[in-house]
Amino acid sequence: MKTEHLESCRGGGIGGFLPSKGKMMAMEETDAGMDEQLAALGYKVRASDMANVAQRLEQLDMAIGGSAAQDDALLSHLASDTVHYNPSDISNWLENMLSELNAPPIPAPTATHPKSISFDFPSENLSSSVPNPFDPDYCLRSDYQVEGRSRNRKRMRTSSSSSSTSRTAAPAIESISAVVAATEVSSTNPVVVMVDSQEAGIRLVHALLACAEAVQQENYKAADAILKQISILASSQAGAMRKVAGYFAEALARRIYRLHPTQDSFFDSAFSDILEMHFYESCPYLKFAHFTANQAILEAFSGFRRVHVIDFGIKQGMQWPALMQALALRPGGPPSFRLTGISPPSPDNSNALQQVGWKLAQLADTIHVNFEYRGLVANNLVDLEPFMLESDESEAVAINSVFELHNLLARPGAIEILLSTVRSLRPRIMTVVEQEANHNAGSFLERFTESLHYYSTMFDSLEGVAGGEGQQDQVMSEVFLGRQICNVVACEGPERTERHETLAQWRVRMNGAGMRPVNLGSNAFKQASMLLALFAGGDGYRVEENEGCLTLGWHTRPLIATSAWCVAAAGESG
Repeated sequence: MKTEHLESCRGGGIGGFLPSKGKMMAMEETDAGMDEQLAALGYKVRASDMANVAQRLEQLDMAIGGSAAQDDALLSHLASDTVHYNPSDISNWLENMLSELNAPPIPAPTATHPKSISFDFPSENLSSSVPNPFDPDYCLRSDYQVEGRSRNRKRMRTSSSSSSTSRTAAPAIESISAVVAATEVSSTNPVVVMVDSQEAGIRLVHALLACAEAVQQENYKAADAILKQISILASSQAGAMRKVAGYFAEALARRIYRLHPTQDSFFDSAFSDILEMHFYESCPYLKFAHFTANQAILEAFSGFRRVHVIDFGIKQGMQWPALMQALALRPGGPPSFRLTGISPPSPDNSNALQQVGWKLAQLADTIHVNFEYRGLVANNLVDLEPFMLESDESEAVAINSVFELHNLLARPGAIEILLSTVRSLRPRIMTVVEQEANHNAGSFLERFTESLHYYSTMFDSLEGVAGGEGQQDQVMSEVFLGRQICNVVACEGPERTERHETLAQWRVRMNGAGMRPVNLGSNAFKQASMLLALFAGGDGYRVEENEGCLTLGWHTRPLIATSAWCVAAAGESG
């Protein structure tokens, strides 16, 4: 049934009493003593009144805590003869109720707050029905059901874990109904507050989407008011949902207040490499990317005695030891292996590329592979020219790109220039690994909604394999993904470099640039599935084949995709 309910503030006090239906009168200006957060939303409520209401509600709850039959009779009466009051009238109404029931004042009970349950993000697209938190019908509407009527208990709504002795402080009311709580009252036992984390999670998602919609409409006053409530809603969550909501709230705040991250490409590149190493260790996404790309390259090099790999983003060189070992085991002996690693300049002017080369050279010497390495510093891949890569016609060339191409989409025409350079090298194969998401099209709200779905799933997968919070790799991986979220949401123009596109979109781009797809084959699929089986906690990961490409996802959501390409012959199309 519909009923009035309580909303709580961050500090643990009951924030106010909101009717389940009806409209509150908008106020023109805030009077002294009025609750500031409600005043910003157009509701005129005295903070002192809300504290009194909270205390009297607890007294009323004790007074009517009779048998289950009495509970049902009272609820039926309220359902059949409902009168809605605004918050300024509720205090007197409760006082009259208490006088009729002759309920003595009771001491404030102690509340304990159990650990919340993580919220499973809904899979459907929510952007088509984003609620408006400034609509009183949305703010005040709630389906409230009394469970367990056979027990002598009542329920009340709160989101606090603090003791109710703190309720004398002036509380704040959430502008969006946030959480459901069950309060079990006993004459000898303390009150136990149960948080319905799922409902709170749904309201949290709606609040994030409503804030993004306000940002898109450039209604920054409304966006600011909603943003202040998101942290309150997020506090009721646990695990992945709380973390991902925090990163999206930070990104929204940066966009609203125009606090864009400072761009230091040198420092960012070095720090991102460190974070990516932790990301590599904490989950199988990069392992899958390296494995599937290496398998395609190994098959393309079959029968060639001289091979050359050009890596568009070599970073720490983590991908290549496995390929070198596979080449060393090739029947007939290993081929001569040349590696060109491309990287932006080091922030401290150190020769990081040379250090990577030395480590790989030591491995090559150990496994008896004839190895040649060349590091190439480039601020941007679009600056590459074919002559810089020193390709030899006598060798088989493979080009590798793992999470690199989407950055070029921030510069119009850049991806076409790079693919033209690739075509001139005529590689045997080009392997491409990219995020399976569309963060580069549509309105801001559409982009925000898609990224919220994507990164919620990504954070869920981190939680699924971490085996507990506090691990360094997991924490650094979350920072790694959080930086991407900030770029997708807070930045625009050339600064927004995380412009991920789906596999279908990359097919269109690659076909238009004169490239045709290469089927990765069933062997790569089987071996990638075996790789995941060896990964601890990998039950939720899924490898799928998609028109000759491979995707890795968490449960039903693909998250990254590996594809392979070669130069199309004249008159040939993908």
